[in-house]
Amino acid sequence: MSNPFSTLVLVRHGKSEWNKLDLFTGWVDVDLAPEGIEEAKRAGQKIKDLNISFESAHCSMLKRAIKTCWQMLDVMDNVNLTLHYHWRLNERHYGDLQGKNKAQTRTQFGEEQVKIWRRSFDTKPPELTQTQLVPANYVGLNIMPKSESLKDTIDRVLPYWKNQLEPTLTSGKNLLVVAHGNSLRGLVKHLLNMGDQEIVHFEIATGDPLIFTFDQGMNVTLKR
Repeated sequence: MSNPFSTLVLVRHGKSEWNKLDLFTGWVDVDLAPEGIEEAKRAGQKIKDLNISFESAHCSMLKRAIKTCWQMLDVMDNVNLTLHYHWRLNERHYGDLQGKNKAQTRTQFGEEQVKIWRRSFDTKPPELTQTQLVPANYVGLNIMPKSESLKDTIDRVLPYWKNQLEPTLTSGKNLLVVAHGNSLRGLVKHLLNMGDQEIVHFEIATGDPLIFTFDQGMNVTLKR
């Protein structure tokens, strides 16, 4: 597609402090690690070099994604771009695993069980049992899950695609989405019509843009 009608750029947030510690993060609002900030800047430079002009940017409500987007827009000299934040783009909720070290969890529950929780399509981890205050951003929304499978995550992301992203792209405008490994998998699965098991093994690296181009019929090409 030499002259795309519209372009969608998906970026997984830069490495977070909990990525470094190998902890299950989910909806816990952890910050970017210094390496993550540099990843975000490199992602911004890559997009700037491609000279893509965006209608708007869309982020989850978690600051590791938001700050990645800020860093990118600063490098792109586009800090005034309209930003939209939405919980539907949040990372998969890992239930009672959130905050736990992945290696220790494998020791406690066994390698196979943790693999099922992490890599199966429709199996949820144990539900959240810790007492946690609902963040102010979510008060009144009644959307805090106790645990999610990848399927659950995809099911909540797709309405945002249908109602917010797709209409803009079909009008010929370009969008930037900065979110998380599992929520972005939901968009990739839909766009490339991937099977349930295929998407489980599709890896999205931190700070590495995925670029989708569309023709007027919304036929899609992925450029990595």
